[in-house]
Formats: sequence, structure tokens, C-alpha cells
Amino acid sequence: MKPQTLTLEKLREYALECGASDVGFCRTEDGVGGLKNAVSVVVRLSDAIVDEIDGAPTHTYFHHYRSVNALIDQILLKLGLLLQRYGYRYITIAASQSINKGGKTYAGRYSHRKAACLAGLGGIGRNNCFLHREYGARVRLGTLFCDLPMPAPQRPDADLCLGCNRCVQACPSGALTGESYREGCDRAHIIDVETCSRYMHSAFQMIGRGAVCGICMRVCPIGQRDCYTDEKERDT
Repeated sequence: MKPQTLTLEKLREYALECGASDVGFCRTEDGVGGLKNAVSVVVRLSDAIVDEIDGAPTHTYFHHYRSVNALIDQILLKLGLLLQRYGYRYITIAASQSINKGGKTYAGRYSHRKAACLAGLGGIGRNNCFLHREYGARVRLGTLFCDLPMPAPQRPDADLCLGCNRCVQACPSGALTGESYREGCDRAHIIDVETCSRYMHSAFQMIGRGAVCGICMRVCPIGQRDCYTDEKERDT
């Protein structure tokens, strides 16, 4: 019988101590390995580093991107070890890992964006980025599944994206469709991931062999000082 002394608040506090910027919890119906309770971990990126992206990623951003991913993986592992100490099972989902098999391309084992939305941490923008309710698009995500009981899932925050289309206009590959996220929609509704990936690989080979871009994230105003809320500027 599992001890009941590990609470979600303790798990959250530990994640924050390990370097997370925010943490959310939810129960899912499509978890992994028979585990349907998800912990979503958010780490905020450096505004100063992201602000240096101007038409192309920088070497500093590429290193920062990898460093934050590594931190997230460490946070997830530490959370998992804590859960295991209390008798719970866990599976971590890598912060950045594509599993191209079984008909899946440019996709990980589970969508971090989906888990973060279900955990009530934000929504999805027209740039296909997760928009955190406080930090906007300038975050990286990680997910852990376990059998510690979690609360019911929440709906994505559909009001975070302003519909300003700055990301669509700035995307050098033309991969963004300009369509808004609709709950349950396929990501192809928002972005052509193959076009995005091919452009990065060809145009930014000198930066991490074309593994990152970040332009659509850089121009998104959500969570930034220039974020506007004038209803007349919202896309209808």
C-alpha cells in the first residue's frame, strides 16, 4: 500500500527548488505506460537571450535552449526519484526528443504542450508555441507521468493568443498557417512542421546544425512588456 504523505504541494515545492518556474498537475486518458497522471514542468527562458534573436537564432540561444532542456530532464528525474521513494511509479518524457516511428514524425512520445494545457498552465498560440499564462511563449516544457492521484484536466486558455499574427508574418519559412488553435485540432491546422524543420536545417546550419530557430517565439508579445490588450487589435 502506497504511503499518502507525498502531496501535490510538496511535489510542486520540490520542483521549484530544483529550478522549475511553474508546475501543473492533471489526470489524462492517454498517458504513457499505463500511467495517466501528469506533472507538467515549465522553465522560463532568459528574456535577454531571446531578445537577441533577430531574423535568425544565435549561438547563445542554441546553447541556452540545450541547457534549459537538460535542466528540465534533471528536474523530471528528481521528481521521479522522489515519487519512487514514496512507492509510486513514474515515466519521464524527454524535454526535446523526436520519436520518428509508427507513422509519427517530428513528434515526441507525448505532447508537452498538451500536458501543460490540461494542467491549466496556459494555451496554444498561432505560432504553435505553448503560451504560459505569465511568461508567454518564452518557456520550455517537460512532462512526467506517474500513478500519484491528480486533479481532473482543464481546458486550454483560448484567450491568451491575441491573434496579432506577428509570428505568422515573421516566420521565414512560411510554415505557420495563421489559423487559431481549436481544442482537439491537429497541429497541421496551425503549422507545417516539415516545412519548418527543413527551413531550419537549410538556413541555420551554422547554429547547432539547424536544430533551432525561435523567431516566432521571439516576436510573440504575450507576457512581454509590449503585450497589448486593445480589443480592436484582436483578430476576429
